Amino acid sequence: MSRFSSNCKAGGAAGTSVDLLFFPIDTVKTRLQSPQGFIKAGGFKGIYKGVGSVVVGSAPGAAVFFATYDTMKRNVPVQGPLNHMISASFGEVAACLVRVPTEVIKTRMQTSSYGAAGTSSWASAKLVLANDGWRGFYRGFGITVMREIPFTSIQFPLYEFFKVQGAEFTGREKLPPYEAAVCGSVAGGIAAALTTPLDVLKTRVMLDVRNASEGARPTVLRRFKTIYVEEGWRALFSGVVPRTLWISAGGAVFLGMYELTMNNLLLG
Repeated sequence: MSRFSSNCKAGGAAGTSVDLLFFPIDTVKTRLQSPQGFIKAGGFKGIYKGVGSVVVGSAPGAAVFFATYDTMKRNVPVQGPLNHMISASFGEVAACLVRVPTEVIKTRMQTSSYGAAGTSSWASAKLVLANDGWRGFYRGFGITVMREIPFTSIQFPLYEFFKVQGAEFTGREKLPPYEAAVCGSVAGGIAAALTTPLDVLKTRVMLDVRNASEGARPTVLRRFKTIYVEEGWRALFSGVVPRTLWISAGGAVFLGMYELTMNNLLLG
């Protein structure tokens, strides 16, 4: 099996495992960040709303990310943290082309943005298409990329650094998957906490269901200022605890599962 194919399969397995396992935490985080507030967005009820879109988008999104990341990592003519930052950034941009449409549907389902009309991921997808056309599925693409590049530029260099240091400390050439998972957990938690304000902005943009006829939507900078002035700086860190826990735990499963699957596929 080629390395490219192995990356796609390992990434797909890792992404699906994480998104399904930790979906309730993601729902809580999204509702904490929503403009109507946690309780009105659904509280702890229906915490699996929108999971259908995740089932569709997780595997291909994660497969695209890891295939791009690994290919870039082996071909970018620089080494060390800069290599990992560039490779991971390209991987995230490519993955966002797949991930953002499902993220739009998931976010609106989690917060009941369409009310009784959006009873399923499929129904919500039809509403997005009817109200905004195909462009509606990429609402928030720019801010998602703006969130993912800093996030992954922190997470993956830290992840690779922790793996190298861990291997040197234990006197081994390479860490086993379960120890690499710990490195992924720590790196993901740090990156998640630091990029929470960008995640809040991403959520607010995706939850803006106004039609174009209702006036121009605010820019990301204006939206940032509005949140800061009207809700205070704490609002920019809404959901930081569940986001950090979710990505920390998810990073362990995601990167651990990826390492394990890659090892098995390449050995097989």
